Amino acid sequence: MEYNRTKYIERLVERRQNGLIKVITGARRSGKSYLMNELFYRYLLTIGVPSTNVIRFAFDMDEDIDLLESYLPDEETKLKQKNGVYYINAKKFRAYIKDRTNEKEIFYLLLDEVQLLDNFIGTLNGFLRHSNLDVYVTGSNSRFLSSDIATEFKGRGTIVHVLPLSFSEYMQGQDISPQEAWKEYISTGGIPLVAQMNGKDEKISYLQSLCEETYLKDIIAHNKIKKKNELADTFNIIASMIGSPVNISKLTNTFKSVMGKDITDDTIGNFIGYFEDAFVISRACKYNIKGRKYIASPFKLYFEDIGVRNAILNFRQIEETHIMENIIYNELRYRGYIVDIGEVNVSERTDRIDANGKAIYAKKALEVDFIASKGNEKYYIQSALSMDDADKQLREKKSLYYIDDSFRKVIVAKTGLTPSYDEKGIMVMDLFDFLMGDTPLTYF
Repeated sequence: MEYNRTKYIERLVERRQNGLIKVITGARRSGKSYLMNELFYRYLLTIGVPSTNVIRFAFDMDEDIDLLESYLPDEETKLKQKNGVYYINAKKFRAYIKDRTNEKEIFYLLLDEVQLLDNFIGTLNGFLRHSNLDVYVTGSNSRFLSSDIATEFKGRGTIVHVLPLSFSEYMQGQDISPQEAWKEYISTGGIPLVAQMNGKDEKISYLQSLCEETYLKDIIAHNKIKKKNELADTFNIIASMIGSPVNISKLTNTFKSVMGKDITDDTIGNFIGYFEDAFVISRACKYNIKGRKYIASPFKLYFEDIGVRNAILNFRQIEETHIMENIIYNELRYRGYIVDIGEVNVSERTDRIDANGKAIYAKKALEVDFIASKGNEKYYIQSALSMDDADKQLREKKSLYYIDDSFRKVIVAKTGLTPSYDEKGIMVMDLFDFLMGDTPLTYF
């Protein structure tokens, strides 16, 4: 089974020959290498690029590394380090590229695991001096996965971030209904390799190993973390609170009161930052809609893959309401939106009266699950598992009623019904219509 990943190909095509290094980021096993080396490579061939003008090189494959042996034969190809790892000799690699290219034609360099190249930043920036070299790279160590990788290239890079499979991608080739696929998707998620496995036990085992043997070990090694147990505990805690506001001071108090561990706010904040840098989780900041400003705390954390989140908790807390919210968040990001959580400050009349017989009003902060923005587009979106009674509908719509601008307001729910509007212009859209469509605009 192959997933076409059309949206990511489109993003790479948009950036083709733009004079920048195309940095393909994403968590381990999200499909970065396959996207570049297979799907994008095939696209280049279909538009007439000769295969000799597409140079694919993986710095973790001996078969490719062996190609460098004949260049500068007096020098080592693999430069061993004190910690036992090795880097590929950059001089040899540059000589190899020079031998395979010329100044007259356009050449595409598709470089995988580029962090294994000695001084890869300098080498890649040097390639940009040749206007006929179009460079695309992926990498997997913590440094390269870091969300601030663009700064490594001093403004010479552009990022294409790859998420695990969206629900519509997951449905490709599936001979079952979206409703049936959903049951599996909310449990084991969208990592491409996992999605292709047949048995659920195999999927669960792989996801648990990925969390313990890859994600945690990478983060511990890269950041030289001594409090390994506390890092793992933090991982568990944030996995159990997707969709809930995160206050770092409260997390610190939880460590002290429940676990009896003394830990600082800064340490917890650093741990969360490490998970963000490895693209395991994503932070959604709170934005005050009427005040038009961001609020530093609390914020929310969502997992890039829901299967990873469930594996951390040994598949014990599969609450559809919160998981659905996480999936909608990722879907909006997959479509290229910047996603925040919203807050609307209101003053509501209470049943109480003051000494003069006048009604007493109370100030409240109402939440909007997501504000999705892209250029001039903006949507206010609520995630609701059901809308089966009048009280539930009012609760979901209430915050949206207080927003007085003209941007679209949408509630995504498992209704099984055709999208509809209420008298105030709020749309209620079925979850699967939303996930299988191209944009929220599909039914407007």
